[in-house]
Amino acid sequence: MKKILLSGLLLMFGATAFAQDLPSNPEPGKCYVRCKTPEVWKNEDVTIEVAPAYKKIITHPAEYETTTERVLVKEAGQNLVIVPAVWENKVVTYVAKEDASKLNAVSASFSPDSQTIETKAASANWEMSEKAPDCESSDPNDCRYWCYKPVPARYVTVPLTKLASNASTTKSPVPGYEKTYTKRVMVSGPTTKTVEIPAVYSTITKVVLAKDAWMEEVTVAAKYKTVTKEVLVNKGGLTTWKEVECELVNNTPLPINWDLGSATLTSAAKRIIDTRLLPILKTGVAVAIESHTDSRGTAESNENLSQRRAQAVTNYLISKGSNPSQLTGNGYGERKLTNRCSDGVSCTESEHRRNRRTTFRVINQK
Repeated sequence: MKKILLSGLLLMFGATAFAQDLPSNPEPGKCYVRCKTPEVWKNEDVTIEVAPAYKKIITHPAEYETTTERVLVKEAGQNLVIVPAVWENKVVTYVAKEDASKLNAVSASFSPDSQTIETKAASANWEMSEKAPDCESSDPNDCRYWCYKPVPARYVTVPLTKLASNASTTKSPVPGYEKTYTKRVMVSGPTTKTVEIPAVYSTITKVVLAKDAWMEEVTVAAKYKTVTKEVLVNKGGLTTWKEVECELVNNTPLPINWDLGSATLTSAAKRIIDTRLLPILKTGVAVAIESHTDSRGTAESNENLSQRRAQAVTNYLISKGSNPSQLTGNGYGERKLTNRCSDGVSCTESEHRRNRRTTFRVINQK
């Protein structure tokens, strides 16, 4: 019984303490987060002398002028010049080969001929005639007669070559020819003449003192610097409850189009942060920033990449004047994919881009 009473007392005490920590007079349907009142500072400009005024002596070197002067470097004179002889070329013609004759041999000529020689003299022979066809005798010698017939002489024709004309010679002239050669002929002999040599002048440069060295005194003014210092007007650090829109308590997308493998904020991403997140932080609340990647790459590299993306947003907000105590940045790599595009699943670039996201939510400030 004592234990039950003690438990009841503890429960009532915890509920009372918890209730005292909640915002007073809350409105139904509203959301509240704990935040700390910021310190209020103002800037004051203080002008200090960083360098005293002093006198400075400036020396000026001597000034010179450059002048030129024409001077004689070689006197006029004469030079005896030899005029050489004048020569010209003369062409001489001579007989290089005299006229002569040439004998041409004409061979003997022949004509064909023939001579007939009697090789057997004419003679006569006895010949028995044939039996007459109407002979009725059976005796073969009947009805036949003997004739003493002449035998003509025999001749042979021998071809001959006759001399038509004997060998002779003909004479033809062989003309000679002329050649020329050139010889040098003196037209006029060598002479001498006197040539006048003019004087030679040169221009020299002289440096003449125009103004000797001199000095002047210059007063250098003191230097001042204006330093801006922050003066605390109101001390902060008090914990208060702040009413916020309820949807900001949940993860709200920050539509930054991260390039694949990049943690660099583009100018478009900075404009999104300026318009969507920076005004919320200026109300004094704390914000948790979460970044994610798609499944491409190793889990370790994606974890590191997402952390760098969250840190890039955090660093940018700090550069814009946000208090680091209001910011929390975490990267979750590929651990919280929004669709089916895990390792080994073929997805479109648009599907992968949905996983490369950054969100923020309003949290209690510690």
